[in-house]
Amino acid sequence: MKNVVIYTDGACSGNPGPGGWGCVLVHGAIIKELNGAEADTTNQRMELWAAIAALEALKQPCAVELFSDSAYLINAFNLGWLLKWRQNGWINSRRQPVENQDLWLRLLKVAGSHDITWRKVKGHSGDELNERCDALARAALTRARE
Repeated sequence: MKNVVIYTDGACSGNPGPGGWGCVLVHGAIIKELNGAEADTTNQRMELWAAIAALEALKQPCAVELFSDSAYLINAFNLGWLLKWRQNGWINSRRQPVENQDLWLRLLKVAGSHDITWRKVKGHSGDELNERCDALARAALTRARE
C-alpha cells in the first residue's frame, strides 16, 4: 500500500460567498496540487471539498496521513461525530439536520477505501504545505469572484 501525505484547505469570502479549496498530495518525490472553486458556498463546504478532491485523486487504496487546519473536518473523524450523526439519522446534538450531509456522505465513501490518519495542523503557523494549500484555495477563490 502506497503512503501518501495530503494537506487540504478551504477559503471563503463571506460565509456564504465565493469560495475556493486547495490540496497538496505527496508520495515520495511526487507532488500533486489541485484546487477548485464555487461561486456561492461556505468555508466548511470548501474544507470538505478539499479532502474529497484529494482522496478522489488517488488511483488505488493508500495509507494516507491527511493534514487540515479545519477542526470541523478533523474532529468529525477523530472525535466520532460522523459515527454519532449516522447513528442518529444525520441529526446533530442540537436535534437539527447535519449541515453538508451531501459532502460528508461523499467523503465517507471515498475515504472508505483508504487507511487514513486525520491530523489537525495549526493554520497560518508557517507549515509550508498548509501555507501552500491556503495559497491554492485563495487563488481558486479569486477565480470564483471573477
